[in-house]
Amino acid sequence: MPSGGQTTVIQRILERRTQRSPATREETTATIGVMLRVIAPPKALLVFHDPVTRAQFERRISAEMLDVQSAADEQDGLRRLANEHPAVVVTDSLEVVRKLRLAEVDKGPFILYVAELDDAAEREAGLLAGADECVGRRVSERELDARLASARRIAELEAVLRVTLAENRKLSATDDLTRIASRRFFGKHFPREMERAARYGRPLSLILCDIDLFKSINDSLGHAGGDQILRQFAARLRRGLRGGIDWVARIGGEEFAVVLPETGYAQGLAVARKLRAAIAQPPFTVEGRSIAVTASFGLCGLERVPAGERHLAQRLLKIADAALYRSKHSGRNRVTATMFGGGG
Repeated sequence: MPSGGQTTVIQRILERRTQRSPATREETTATIGVMLRVIAPPKALLVFHDPVTRAQFERRISAEMLDVQSAADEQDGLRRLANEHPAVVVTDSLEVVRKLRLAEVDKGPFILYVAELDDAAEREAGLLAGADECVGRRVSERELDARLASARRIAELEAVLRVTLAENRKLSATDDLTRIASRRFFGKHFPREMERAARYGRPLSLILCDIDLFKSINDSLGHAGGDQILRQFAARLRRGLRGGIDWVARIGGEEFAVVLPETGYAQGLAVARKLRAAIAQPPFTVEGRSIAVTASFGLCGLERVPAGERHLAQRLLKIADAALYRSKHSGRNRVTATMFGGGG
C-alpha cells in the first residue's frame, strides 16, 4: 500500500477518535504528542544484495532517525524480517519487496525501495512491487532524510495507534473531571519520558503539587464546588507550561504531577515558583464567589538523566513527594526543591 494510503487511514482513525469537541481534540493531540515523543526510534532493517550500497546507507542513516540493523544478504534479511518484524525496511531488492507484501502479517513494514537508477521506470517498478517510497541509489542527503522522516512518522503513528487500541479498555488516558492526563497515563508514560531523557542524556524535572486544605474547601463549597476548583486548578497549571513539551496529570484527589522534559533543576524551580504564584493569585471563582486557593509544590530536577539506572522514575517520584511533604509541613503555599543526587 502506498504511504499516502497508510497516512489517510491513520488520519481517519485519529479523526474519528477526536470528533467530540475542540477541547477534547486538543487533549487527544497533546496525549498523542507525549506518546510520540517518548517512543523509541522505530527499528529498521537494511536488506541489500549490493554490499557497497548497504554500507553507504548504513553510514547515511543516523541513530536518532531510525534504530538500524543490517542483514548479511537477502536470505538472512527475509529470515530476520519473519522473526523480528521491523517497522521500516530499506532494500534494493524487488523480490524482497514482493515477498514482504505477499506475507500474511498483522502489520507490514514501511518499505523504502532503493533503485539502481533514479528514473520513472525504476520508481514505478518499486511501487508496483509494493514499496511505500522509492529513491535512487545516489539520492541526495536532503531527500533521503525527508523520505526517512516520512517513514518514521508513519511507523510511530502506527505504533501509537496499536498501543492505544490495545489499551483502550484498560487505560483511560484522560482524567474525566479535569481533562488533563490521568493517573494511569502518568504511571505508564512518565517512566517512558525518563527512558527517553536517559537515552539522549537530557535534563528532566518533576513537580508534584497538592491543593492546600482542600478538604476544608470541599466541605464549605460542596463536592460540585470542589470539582470546579479542581478544574480551574488544572487549567492554571496547563496554562503555565510549554505546549507540546511539558505535561500535567492528576494523580490523586487534589494532587497533580507536572513533567518538564528538557528542563534542569534551576529552570524547573523557576517553573514551580511561577505555577505557585499563578495558583495563589487571582482568587478562584465558584458561582460568583471569590475563593482563595493556594498549593504546595515539591520539585526534583536532573541536569542529565543517567542511563542504565533501575527504577529511576520511582526514585524521582519519591524524592519529589518528599519535597512536597516538606512544603506541606513548613507552612504550605511554597516550593521545596531537590536536585537529584544533590542538596535541596
